[in-house]
Amino acid sequence: MLRITKIADYGFILLAHMANQDQNLLHNAKDLSAAIGIPLPTVSKVLKILTQGGILSSQQGSKGGYSLIRSATEITAAEIIEAVEGPVALTDCSSAEGCERACQVSGSWQKVNDTVIGALTSLSLADMAAG
Repeated sequence: MLRITKIADYGFILLAHMANQDQNLLHNAKDLSAAIGIPLPTVSKVLKILTQGGILSSQQGSKGGYSLIRSATEITAAEIIEAVEGPVALTDCSSAEGCERACQVSGSWQKVNDTVIGALTSLSLADMAAG
């Protein structure tokens, strides 16, 4: 079964919540935790990952918080997954490093991987947030 991690799933939930709010609003971890029902330490961890991954920007201080770095229509599902999990690769054959085997199915796996990446790239955060 192909699955994204719980952290990536929480990332999508947090980002969808933020996308449905005023774009100028700064969100802090405590308020997001309360609004979404995800424990504060987990929210803080996910926000840090998304900031390091270039999805969110952060402002320090008592009036600080997090905001989307771009419009929700410009952020793709592929970018979010890559920010949290790294490059999308369904098998070792389709990873950037490639596979040590030169087998008959590696080209097919690359086609499947490209199709999945294409689908994730065509889906924006705004699409995800809209339900």
